[in-house]
Amino acid sequence: MMDCVEDTNSDPLSVPAAPVDLDSTKLDKKRPSENVSLADNSLLVDISDALSEKEKVKFTVHTKTTLPEYQKCEFLVVRQHEEFVWLHDRYEENDEYAGYIIPPAPPRPDFDASREKLQRLGEGEGALTREEFLKMKEELEDEYLATFKKTVAMHEVFLQRLAAHPVFRNDAHLRVFLQYEQELCAKPRGKMDLIGGLMRSMTTTTDEIYLGATVRDVNDFFEQETSFLQEYCAALKEAVAKADRLTTKHKEVADAHIKLSSCITQLASREHPPTERFLTRTADTFDKCRKIEGRMASDQDLKLADTLRYYMRDTNAAKAVLVRRLRCLAAYEAANRNLEKARAKNKDVHAAEQQQADACAKFEQLSARAREELIDFRTRRVAAFRKSLIDLAELEMKHARSQQELFRKSLQVLTECQ
Repeated sequence: MMDCVEDTNSDPLSVPAAPVDLDSTKLDKKRPSENVSLADNSLLVDISDALSEKEKVKFTVHTKTTLPEYQKCEFLVVRQHEEFVWLHDRYEENDEYAGYIIPPAPPRPDFDASREKLQRLGEGEGALTREEFLKMKEELEDEYLATFKKTVAMHEVFLQRLAAHPVFRNDAHLRVFLQYEQELCAKPRGKMDLIGGLMRSMTTTTDEIYLGATVRDVNDFFEQETSFLQEYCAALKEAVAKADRLTTKHKEVADAHIKLSSCITQLASREHPPTERFLTRTADTFDKCRKIEGRMASDQDLKLADTLRYYMRDTNAAKAVLVRRLRCLAAYEAANRNLEKARAKNKDVHAAEQQQADACAKFEQLSARAREELIDFRTRRVAAFRKSLIDLAELEMKHARSQQELFRKSLQVLTECQ
């Protein structure tokens, strides 16, 4: 196990390079009392630390609140990923939240790729020099820790979205999640649960197509939102794929520096002392440049690809609100038809009128909520992209300055070696 202490004022991906056990990794933040303030909110949630084991990740969820519904003003509970999914499902299954954009559940922690890479590296150790093997192992460890930190951040954002929402924060299931100290008996999803989730996803997609073709929405705002979100989601999907390719190629560039550094080091060992010094320092320059390139790739992954990926999932959540609204509109139109039939037959007219009035009220209420949520989504999305892109630009400028300074010093050193 390795303790990794995170300074919240530093670069979010400035992970110290140190040996790491991929089966047991711990991420510690500052103590909760120092990390959270109640100055701006009455319910604040963060993940104060997390422990990654071979089969699961344990998140320590820290809560500070002044709300009277809670038993105490501060809590610390340990939760696993399945319990986050359980909480998300409670919101999705509640009809009272049909008009709201429900924050997407955090993706399941997946460190298999990093473990497989490390295993392949171990199997091919004999084909590498000792120095090359250690550098590539360090790269994989940094990649694993960056993935681990992103996993923690995604779970934290999910809770913070719920806690900051004026309606979601009052849900009883959220209070149970935040303050109940025992496990919530949320078991990992089996094959049948996964099939059920796939079927629900297919049902939503089918409803979106069928209702869009059969139910005529005369509201210009929602028609425009539906068209925009469909195009926007497709554009995000394409952007995510391209951003992932960019990050992958940038990481390959960083890995290439390892091989260059190793080859030059081997060449230096066969040369005379003056040339050996020159080549050794050249290899050292490539090694330092590799670290900068690796950090740049990680920052692009975090600030660009992950932001795009998150809002692709959030856009799907917004589209789900529109589908639920169309279902409600279809029910309202069906109630109108039933009322017309009841009046034509002069039978059960009062019951049909009541059903029609209830359907109308539900549809109008859901539409009003959905409008507010979609307008807020637009504002929140623009602000998030602006912040991420500014952060990325600042980080890339910082890395560019570091690279410039590295090359300046390296040229000076190499000149002195002549």
